[in-house]
Amino acid sequence: MSQERLQQSLSNGPHHLLSRLLGAWEGVARTWFEPDKVADESPSSGSFRSVLDGRFVVHEYTSAMGGKPLSGIATLGYHLDGQRFTMSWVDSFHMGTDIMTLQGEAGGSDRFSVTGSYFTGEQSPRWGWRVDIQVTGPDALTITHFNIEPGAEPQKAIEIQYKRRA
Repeated sequence: MSQERLQQSLSNGPHHLLSRLLGAWEGVARTWFEPDKVADESPSSGSFRSVLDGRFVVHEYTSAMGGKPLSGIATLGYHLDGQRFTMSWVDSFHMGTDIMTLQGEAGGSDRFSVTGSYFTGEQSPRWGWRVDIQVTGPDALTITHFNIEPGAEPQKAIEIQYKRRA
């Protein structure tokens, strides 16, 4: 990876999109376990910070599920050679002791989507998990997670609607 390619990406490419996430955010996290039925709605707060000269962005957040606190960390990036967005994700509610890795593509200049999978048990196939991140305005951001049962269509699992903290 050349420094010139990274600088161009930071200026007007995928890394520029990642830089638009930087800052402190607060909002609401909604969780679904079945379609069209919100199981939980809790306050959420998070921050995005740049690391390694803009190569990656780290998202650290806190929220709750059923009144119990949860927290998580995601590292987001764009692999210039592979031309794919990448993400690693850990949290205290969904991931147990696993680290999920996800990859995907841009959906325009204001959003991208990454997909990974997770273990559901020794005798079960891995399930898919997709995360869509969309900058919906200069001070608004939506992060939507989808659970993907093998052979089924993605189902909305979590939606975080963030507003930039003043």
